[in-house]
Amino acid sequence: MDHNFVTTAMEFSGYRIVRYLGVVRGITVRSRSIVGNFVGGIETLFGGNITTYTELCEHARGEAYDLLIKHAEEKGANALIAMRYDANEVMDGVTEVLAYGTAVVIEKI
Repeated sequence: MDHNFVTTAMEFSGYRIVRYLGVVRGITVRSRSIVGNFVGGIETLFGGNITTYTELCEHARGEAYDLLIKHAEEKGANALIAMRYDANEVMDGVTEVLAYGTAVVIEKI
């Protein structure tokens, strides 16, 4: 799937949706390591962006996104609409990241 055909919108300008394939998702569950918690704790003392946690979040979102694309491709989609992220803390230090959207088949008008 061309990553240009993933959008948070409900349509693609210049294309029409010819088939809806349903909701697709990618999910990952991540925990912080002891080392990551230590470094992150030190970074909080100085304020600003806590890069250790930023990198963890970016990695988790990237993995969830890749799984989302894979699920959409397995359904035969060539595009995704209404793409969103969600995150929840499963337990202390363990976070679930979910990427979801609607898999569709589009064609140029």
